[in-house]
Amino acid sequence: MPQKPKTHLIILAAGNGTRMASEHPKVMHKIASLPMLGHVLKAAQSLSDQSTSLIDTTLVLAPAMKKVAEFAQNYLPSVRIAYQTKQLGTAHAVSSALQDMTFDDGETVVVLFGDTPLIQATTLSKVTALLKNNAKTGVVVVGMTPQDPKAYGRLVCDNAGRFLKIIEFKHASDAEKSISFCNSGVMAFKADCLQKVLPKIKEQSLNGEYYLTDAIELAPSYHFEVHAIEVPAEEVEGVNTRVELAQAEKRYQTRRRQEALMLGCTMIAPETVYFAHDTVIDSDVMIEPNVFFGPQVHVKSHVTLKAFSHIEGAVLEENATVGPFARLRPGTIIGENARIGNFVEVKNTTFAEGAKANHLSYVGDATVGAKANIGAGTIMCNYDGYQKHKTTIEEGAFIGSNSCLVAPVSVGKNAIVGAGSILTKNVAKDALAVARAPRKTFEGKAKKMHDLKSKEKVA
Repeated sequence: MPQKPKTHLIILAAGNGTRMASEHPKVMHKIASLPMLGHVLKAAQSLSDQSTSLIDTTLVLAPAMKKVAEFAQNYLPSVRIAYQTKQLGTAHAVSSALQDMTFDDGETVVVLFGDTPLIQATTLSKVTALLKNNAKTGVVVVGMTPQDPKAYGRLVCDNAGRFLKIIEFKHASDAEKSISFCNSGVMAFKADCLQKVLPKIKEQSLNGEYYLTDAIELAPSYHFEVHAIEVPAEEVEGVNTRVELAQAEKRYQTRRRQEALMLGCTMIAPETVYFAHDTVIDSDVMIEPNVFFGPQVHVKSHVTLKAFSHIEGAVLEENATVGPFARLRPGTIIGENARIGNFVEVKNTTFAEGAKANHLSYVGDATVGAKANIGAGTIMCNYDGYQKHKTTIEEGAFIGSNSCLVAPVSVGKNAIVGAGSILTKNVAKDALAVARAPRKTFEGKAKKMHDLKSKEKVA
């Protein structure tokens, strides 16, 4: 069986992003706890999962962007890295990506940008389908109508609505600047069309750059038609400043909240809940206001998340309750019907079914057995300044309030630790352990102290 034609995705990300006023490359600034570039790679991966064609992805970077390359290859191991040695415009960047690349008949090339994090795989699928389903179409340009056109290039059409050209803002006339239909930068080509027009793009006299948008006017001379489609502006607007980064975060969160609601999650105040890019929420979850999700969280059905909780790197099994004001850190598993209450911090710990820590406790590097109860103010002393140590609390054990468990230590099944204990040794099954200093009482001493302090204060 012959191999199906590939779709080649070229992601341009070599720009410095100086308007971000940051020492970090622009595309590494995060939205929903993932660098913007990661969102574009995620769209590429989604297209690969959905498509019947093979997807080949190339990322174009500046030579100094080694950490960006490392991130990209960790996130999408199949990505190919190409380096643009000089910043000579978008056509030059695409040429850098095409070096050592060969094409078979019927293959397509889609050019994306690393600073458009909200691009959707459905849009990529749409533009590639337009190329594959129309023999005459050589180029598809993705346009938008933003509320503020700013300095975007304009898509110029004739009176019949036929797409003619892209004019860069700085080269546009006043009449052309009044056009609201703008270029997003995302373009798709039949590979043979791109190979023909790319070498013909001329250097701009003003800045010495080569614009990929010039391909639009060149394509018809090779008998290729050019078409433009429109997608919502918020999907393809670029992020160049911290203000635009915040706007993109807001748009992402709005989209993600709507998805969660449609999939059966209840949110009392959706606008106050913040998701990470990979948060998984099953059906019939209740989320109260001001809950924040970091990466790698899976919340299973019928979980209740109470207000002002911060959750990262955790799995919450069915019917668990967390919060309010709880913090779950990476490595945490909260079992079915387990309860984590107010001002409880949990790290790298598994709570078995029905276990609970209802208030004011730190539980770190521990295993908590089924139906065990951790009293208020309990602390797992898991770090000795050099290494982390494990605490094991077995099924049905009860830890009294204000206890310190100095790891490594274990509490046996159904054992009880008395309130205020400092535990440094293991407690056997069914045992009662009380480890606190003996009380000393000095009769009348309090009155003497009051009298003395009162005199000192007057003096």
